[in-house]
Amino acid sequence: MPMIETINLTKKYGELVALNNLNLSIESGDCFGFIGPNGAGKTTTIKILATLLKPTWGEARIDGKVIGYQNPQIRPIIGYVPDFMGAYDDMVVSEYLEFFAACYDLHGSQRFQVVRDVLELTDLTYKANAEVNGLSRGMSQRLSIARVLLHDPKVLLLDEPASGLDPRARIEIRELLKELRRMGKTIIISSHILHELSELCNTIGIIEQGELIFSGSVDEIMKKASMGQVVHIIVEERFDQAAQLLVGVQGITKVDVTQVNGTPRIDVTIDPSSGLSIAELPARLIAQGFRLSSFQPEQVNLETAFMRLTKGLVS
Repeated sequence: MPMIETINLTKKYGELVALNNLNLSIESGDCFGFIGPNGAGKTTTIKILATLLKPTWGEARIDGKVIGYQNPQIRPIIGYVPDFMGAYDDMVVSEYLEFFAACYDLHGSQRFQVVRDVLELTDLTYKANAEVNGLSRGMSQRLSIARVLLHDPKVLLLDEPASGLDPRARIEIRELLKELRRMGKTIIISSHILHELSELCNTIGIIEQGELIFSGSVDEIMKKASMGQVVHIIVEERFDQAAQLLVGVQGITKVDVTQVNGTPRIDVTIDPSSGLSIAELPARLIAQGFRLSSFQPEQVNLETAFMRLTKGLVS
C-alpha cells in the first residue's frame, strides 16, 4: 500500500480548475520532488494532503487513511512546512519549540528531550535563545522543519523550503533533508531548484495546468526527455556545407545552425531508435575534410527534462 495516494483528485475554485484528476502514488521512504510552474497546482496538492483544503472531488489517502474523513488520524503522522512561517514576537527558539511540543501533548522531561533532539538535528542548538522574529530566512526554514519533527511524523510535506535562501542555506537545508530521508521519512518537496531535487529525490512528478504530465523515477524522466539526443558541433570553416552534409544522414531528425558568442554552431538531433551512433558523426565530417573545433553531446539533466516536457502553462 502506498504511503501517499491520490485518486482523480480535483480542486476547483469557481470555474478555475486548480487540480484536474491528479493520480499520485508515493511509497513509504520515497523522497518525491514535485515540479511545475507557479500556479500549476503544487501548493494546492500539498495543502489538501496537509488536511488544510477539501478537494472538490476525488480522494487522497495517507497511510491508508482518507483525507476529509479521517483527518484526526492523519494529522499526527504528517508534518507540513509552508513556504513562509509566521512571525512570533517575543518568543525565542526554544520557547517556540516547547509551545508546539505542548500542542503535541509532550510534557515534562520528554518535552525537554524532544526539543533538544530536534535542535541538534537541525543544527539550531546555538540559536536556542535567539528571538524567532530575528532569524534569517535560512534559520527560519530550519526552525520550521524542527517544529514539524517534534512529534516524529512519518510524512513530511514541504512547500518550497529552499525558496529565497542564499546558496549556503540551500545546501544546509538539502543536507538536512537527506538526513531525514535516511531516517525513513516519506517526503514530498516542491521546488524550483531542479538540480538539487535531482540529488535529493528518487521520484519526480511534473504538474502543469493542474494535470500530472509525468510521475516516476529520475532515470525514467531522463529517458522520457531524451526524445532525441542533441549534439553541438563547431567546425572551423564551411559550416553551411557541414550542416547540409548532416541533414542527409539517416537517423538525424533535425539540424539547426545557431550563433554562440559570434561562432556558428551546428545543433544536431538524433533519433534514439535509429541506431545511429554519435561516434559516427565526427568520422563522417572528418572524412569530408571538415576540421572540428568542438563536438559536445548535450547532457540531459532535470532542468532540460523539465523544459522539454512542459509548455509553461498554468491553471
